[in-house]
Amino acid sequence: MFNLLSDLPARSDKEVVDELLSAPHLRIERIVSAGQASPPGFWYDQPWAEWVLVLSGAATLVIEGEFAPRAMIAGDSLLIPAHQRHRVDWTDPARATVWLAVHFDPPSDKTNL
Repeated sequence: MFNLLSDLPARSDKEVVDELLSAPHLRIERIVSAGQASPPGFWYDQPWAEWVLVLSGAATLVIEGEFAPRAMIAGDSLLIPAHQRHRVDWTDPARATVWLAVHFDPPSDKTNL
């Protein structure tokens, strides 16, 4: 048994990513952030889809082409389609932001997303 909110890593200069499950076309991670953000000018552009859920803490994501950043708090989730450029603009420096990230190959028929 594993509790996603227990045994959090000590505060670090870098995000800590723990792979929880890996299978063909699927990867599930716990990510712990403590004030980290994407480097200036850096964008994620992943060939897979990603569903993220904030379990604790807070963050702001920027999705390319959107007018304003998306503020996320505990309980908020977001589906990021494959090749949707995005970046982490901010994570709470005062407490751990714990994410559950599910990476998966998108279906060939995008209407099923």
